[in-house]
Amino acid sequence: MADRLLEDVGALLREAAATVVVPMFRRLDDADIAEKAPGELVTVADRRAEEFISARLRRLRPGSVVVGEEAVAEDPELVRHLRGTGDVWLVDPVDGTSNFAAGRRPFALMVALLSDGVPAASWVYDPLDGTLATCRAGAGTWLDDTAVRTGARAPEVGALRGTAMTRFLPPDVRRTVEDGGRRLGELLPGQHCAGREYLDVLTGAQQFVLFWRTLPWDHAPGTLLVREAGGVARRFDGTDYHPADDGRGLLVAASDEIWHEVRSALLDG
Repeated sequence: MADRLLEDVGALLREAAATVVVPMFRRLDDADIAEKAPGELVTVADRRAEEFISARLRRLRPGSVVVGEEAVAEDPELVRHLRGTGDVWLVDPVDGTSNFAAGRRPFALMVALLSDGVPAASWVYDPLDGTLATCRAGAGTWLDDTAVRTGARAPEVGALRGTAMTRFLPPDVRRTVEDGGRRLGELLPGQHCAGREYLDVLTGAQQFVLFWRTLPWDHAPGTLLVREAGGVARRFDGTDYHPADDGRGLLVAASDEIWHEVRSALLDG
């Protein structure tokens, strides 16, 4: 991999993890954890890491805009930039905050770059196992220093393994998904960390993942990584996911064939 931007942002995430995030893991006091919305936690590590990463990203691309998860919690109007012109960074400083706050793994640091509203590059870093995934639109996906392709050998439907994040699904959809999971090899409950779910699709640990909530900082990085590796990321109706779209439901799969098989099994009833 010889791409200066991919290397620079990857190094930035490693530094943020090493100097800000990981030193606080399992060392938080009650005062370091707050509820920013009902059921939504934020820690001092989230806020400090976002400040650290955002300042450095602006220096990498002067004139760029940063849309960070914690900044949006304070100013929801920031998401308007996702349809704007120029360079816009999406930042999730600690994806999997509930895990991090409870002293559990996994958690991840994630960044995506949009150019004139189009996803252009992305990064997902799991600091506890050291896995860094990067990609440029049109140039493929890398896991550390190795190019990766997904879905080359699709298992039979009955052997497919993946995750359904059922916590936020409407009750009727949840029942349909859980019933449909019996047609697949294994339906996992989820790790409460979207970044790790995307990494597991890239590594082949699972072939799909289904989400209901699709906040842009949670999914812009991973969807581009999977697409550039040969997979797909679509709404339940088959339309491609875009981080600026305000919608619900997302099915990500290692290939087009797997996407259709899983959608039929989990959502057709």
